[in-house]
Amino acid sequence: LASSAGASLKIDSIGAVTKPLQPAFQAKVQTGGQNSFAVNSASTILFSREVFDQNSDFDTSTYTFTAPVTGKYQLQLNVLIVYLDYDASYYQTYLQTSNQIFYSTIDPDMGGKDFTYFNLNSSVITDMDANDTAVCKILQSNGAQQSNVDTSSTFSGVLIC
Repeated sequence: LASSAGASLKIDSIGAVTKPLQPAFQAKVQTGGQNSFAVNSASTILFSREVFDQNSDFDTSTYTFTAPVTGKYQLQLNVLIVYLDYDASYYQTYLQTSNQIFYSTIDPDMGGKDFTYFNLNSSVITDMDANDTAVCKILQSNGAQQSNVDTSSTFSGVLIC
C-alpha cells in the first residue's frame, strides 16, 4: 500500500481503494461509424477509439482485448445498429473469446417495417487465461446491406477477480 504515483493499490483519506494497474478498458467504434457492414458474413466491429485503457491491454489496430493475467473478466458489448433491415432473417452480435462465444440475437421481423435504431447488448463474466483474447463481431443474415454500427457503440472490460 502506498500513495506514490507508481503504487499498485491506493487507499485514500476516506478509505476508497483504487487499483491503478487493474486491467480495465473501454473502446468506441471508429469515427464515422461502421457503414453498410457485410451481409451473411460476420464482420469484426471496428473499436478503434479508446476511451480509457488502464493497463494497455486493448489493441485499437486489431480491435482485440488480450487478458494480461488469468482471472475472471466482466466484458460488455453495447452495439447501436442504425437502419435495421426488416427483411433480414436475424442480426447477431457476439463477444468471441479464446474459450467461448457469447451471442445476442434479434429477429427484426417484429415491427413490420425497418427500424431506424436498435441496440444489441451483452454483458458476461468469463474466465480468461493470460494471453486469451476477446473480439466483437456482428452478423446480419440475409436482407439488404444497409445497416450501420453507430459511433456510440462500446466494448469494455475489467478484471474482477
